[in-house]
Amino acid sequence: MENREITVVKVGGGVVEDEASLSLLLDHIAQLSGRVVLVHGGGRSATRIAARMGVETTMIGGRRVTDSEMLRIVTMVYGGLVGRNIVAQMAARSRRAVSLTGADLSLIRAHRRAVLPDGTDYGWVGDVDSVDGLSLLRLLADGIMPVVAPLTHDGRGHLLNTNADTIAQATATALAAADTQASVTLTYCFELPGVLRDAADTASLIPHIDTDAYASLVAEGIVSGGMLPKLDNAFAALRKGVKRVRITSVTDLPGGTTITL
Repeated sequence: MENREITVVKVGGGVVEDEASLSLLLDHIAQLSGRVVLVHGGGRSATRIAARMGVETTMIGGRRVTDSEMLRIVTMVYGGLVGRNIVAQMAARSRRAVSLTGADLSLIRAHRRAVLPDGTDYGWVGDVDSVDGLSLLRLLADGIMPVVAPLTHDGRGHLLNTNADTIAQATATALAAADTQASVTLTYCFELPGVLRDAADTASLIPHIDTDAYASLVAEGIVSGGMLPKLDNAFAALRKGVKRVRITSVTDLPGGTTITL
């Protein structure tokens, strides 16, 4: 019987940039029997390389402002260094993979984020419009694991720096729509064991969060900062046909925090 499982794994920069953590994650992925898509970050590497090149990094609300020079750097880092390293590591595990940006195969279309009413301009930052799930399915059918960088394009020749959590959600929902018989799982994998009640206490894991619990956690200030877009994207994925969503660490991929509606 054909395996109808599809797993979309979003891996954060902290894991990507730690050799031991990345190796552990890729060992796990190489052993999965179903189809896998890996979406990666790499912001810390981009910041470090930008500093070496004399380019200042500006963050607003945890998001990177991407001027033309920074766009060149994130394209080199995300679309080159990080993605190709993952592909090479998968080849060492006898798994075929291909490193892609959203411009490759016109995979992910986006539009440039509008200037906010307060005048905040994120530059060449994109918000996702569509993901070509059928192209991803064709690669998966050939036994190829897509390794997707957080870069999109606007259809007019411009690359755009785009939030990797959002790309993972949009990719998972596009796959669920393109293969309605598939059971799609979205896993956000980062350094912590999941969503914590106390960010300083890894034993304070919250094992399950639904929409009511999420509203309470936000109101209490327990969930904030970078965890908000992960959870917003988690709930969006479930509403759009993804079967399972979890937020977990590289050492406990089946565990962590399970998200339900």
